[in-house]
Amino acid sequence: MALIYYVTQIQFDFGAIKLLKQECERVGISRPLIVTDPGVKAAGILQKALDALPGMTVAVFDQTPSNPTEAAVRAAAAVYQLQGCDGLIAVGGGSAIDCAKGVAIAATHEGPLTHYATIEGGSPRITQRVAPLIAVPTTSGTGSEVARGAIIIVDDHRKLGFHSWHLVPKAAICDPELTLGLPPKLTAATGMDAIAHCMETFMAPLFNPPADGIALDGLTRGWAHIERATRDGSDREARLNMMSASMQGAMAFQKGLGCVHSLSHSLGGVDPRLHHGTLNAMFLPAVIRFNASAESIQKENRLQRMAHAMGLASSSDIPDAIKDMNARLELPTGLAAMGVQSDWFDKIIAGAMADHCHKTNPRIATADEYREMLTQAM
Repeated sequence: MALIYYVTQIQFDFGAIKLLKQECERVGISRPLIVTDPGVKAAGILQKALDALPGMTVAVFDQTPSNPTEAAVRAAAAVYQLQGCDGLIAVGGGSAIDCAKGVAIAATHEGPLTHYATIEGGSPRITQRVAPLIAVPTTSGTGSEVARGAIIIVDDHRKLGFHSWHLVPKAAICDPELTLGLPPKLTAATGMDAIAHCMETFMAPLFNPPADGIALDGLTRGWAHIERATRDGSDREARLNMMSASMQGAMAFQKGLGCVHSLSHSLGGVDPRLHHGTLNAMFLPAVIRFNASAESIQKENRLQRMAHAMGLASSSDIPDAIKDMNARLELPTGLAAMGVQSDWFDKIIAGAMADHCHKTNPRIATADEYREMLTQAM
């Protein structure tokens, strides 16, 4: 049976961060902990959030790593409890938002964080006791501000998913102004993450027509504007459309993702220095070729519909179009250029086959098929 759920209150406009105090009051947060990272602080965006909370007692955790870890979650949860906080505000990219979701669990639930991981059967253990969260994205990539999941590297170095409708932020404040001037490489990598979400969720076989429509529109916006946003960080129209594509990808991927994310999650656990969105960009061409023969893909002509959204003549053009886009965005030429070694493959494949996205791909990949995808992506 299909579960179709949409989703949370979203404030979307240039300058929307000014509504932050209003949204705190609406959801009942009076003593927030802001979870962010050093880059957001250095860019002055943390100060914009603080300025939008006049008269409120606010604590700050600004040490979220580029890939959030269980250790960072514990450190932030300690600040939350020590300062007597009653809610969370995540200000940053997917890392800060996912870290805050981890804190929402850890500060209100007993036991180690791994107890609540999806592949450990932990989703039903996450209850409505989670701390309320408001998400303020500063990149256009993960869409975690409207998603029910978080990806966190736990203490045993696995990169695990945590999923519950209780983790959906109570409010998302999507202010494209916060992404103006985002560096080109980060714009490109996060933008390809958003595009990957739209493409993978559209290919996923589960029945969810609203998700399909949202994903296709998000793909259209993302594909048409990613180069403009990367080339000119001050292009307001491009920034608005990329933030929308990011949000839409995550609104849609409640339907499920697939092998791109199985591989990216696993490889990101093997080497946490690798950027998730860049990995998605590297894996997309090989996974789309692999998915092309899936019955659900062919039955509903899904690749051709994606090609139309991308302005391409044929579905067979999609893998090379993605490679060409990666090159124009000056992303790496492949995994090898990112430092990935072929002797990592066995560990990557084992992680991919255990990942929560493995079984929602339109074809269930074998170990040998994952190995071929990795080889193509090198």
